[in-house]
Amino acid sequence: MVCIIACQACMEKTITDKNYVTNHGYQRLKAELHNLVTKDRPDLVKTINWAAGNGDRSENGDYIYGKRKLRELDKQIHRLTKKLENAEVVDFSIHKGSEKIFFGATVTILRNESIEQTITIVGQDEINPELNHISWTSPLARCLLGKVLGDTFSYRFPHGDDVIDIVDVCYKFKEIA
Repeated sequence: MVCIIACQACMEKTITDKNYVTNHGYQRLKAELHNLVTKDRPDLVKTINWAAGNGDRSENGDYIYGKRKLRELDKQIHRLTKKLENAEVVDFSIHKGSEKIFFGATVTILRNESIEQTITIVGQDEINPELNHISWTSPLARCLLGKVLGDTFSYRFPHGDDVIDIVDVCYKFKEIA
């Protein structure tokens, strides 16, 4: 199946406010939040209490720095909590064997019939350039979503237009141990 489309049409797909994430990404976010709440924050509060006991707080660098660091930590905890509340875990294994590209797909593309590249479409919090994990909201991923094995389309990269051929679609997840 050959389908030539302009990149503009791909870009016009709407993005929702949902925070799609793989199960692995959701578990990683939960573990990070748990570590901040149960280890980092209590340790910092202990340090601030120690610094407060050292006298004049207005000139106490440990106390002032500790309070500032606590505010930053609380913001990070709030941000992670919101991400987890808005997270929609996607089980991409139900698409195993499908030739259509959905969230979680590992796609091998051929650019201009010469450059082969394998990418995995993941959540915004799971991006990893070393593993070629790209966000489902990225322009290339938005163009790929919904396409099927064998589709061909034109895509505008910063260096110019490329013709993209989809040569493989599978549903596996590669992560750093």
